[in-house]
Amino acid sequence: MTLASRALAQLATWPDLTRAVPSCGLGQAVSSTHGEIAHFHSERDVDLRLTTHAIHHFAKDLKSTGAIRIVPGSQWVTIRLDAASDVDLLLTLVSVALQAHQSWPDPVDRPLFGCNDQRGAGFVSADTSGM
Repeated sequence: MTLASRALAQLATWPDLTRAVPSCGLGQAVSSTHGEIAHFHSERDVDLRLTTHAIHHFAKDLKSTGAIRIVPGSQWVTIRLDAASDVDLLLTLVSVALQAHQSWPDPVDRPLFGCNDQRGAGFVSADTSGM
């Protein structure tokens, strides 16, 4: 079982989440009553939708780990699952995302852009662009 499949299986048991087809059409997703929360695009990369406020609030902490990529202007962060501790980080951040969508929702009139995978902002694309 891959780290991503393990994380997805755990999240699928959470009462506030349901499995879904991702809007980007790639991989698998989980959604809440507030919309899509996470897209599992590969065995290693997961896009997680936080609110803009939550990303700004936790930016320093999110940037301090090499497992997370923040894309400017995106409501999504990309998490690279390389170790069991990254799955734990993902599960914690999904909990933060669920709370953020209730406490700090993005304005209704703000357009929801596609996940980072649609923006070509995954780890592989972003890592090779600076070379």
